[in-house]
Amino acid sequence: MNRKNRADIKIGASVSIVLKADQPTGKQTQGIVARILTKSSFHPHGIKVMLADGQVGRVQQVLP
Repeated sequence: MNRKNRADIKIGASVSIVLKADQPTGKQTQGIVARILTKSSFHPHGIKVMLADGQVGRVQQVLP
């Protein structure tokens, strides 16, 4: 799976994201995808999603 392709990210998937505030440090946050916010099919920095708890960030990894 590629975190940069929208088709690889599914609602309900477990993912690891980087929040905007954590971009300088690269700290990752895990959660369940509630909404996919990126409209384009590809984004070079990762697809932006909203987690079930309301946090928003770019997908770094799709977890098994």
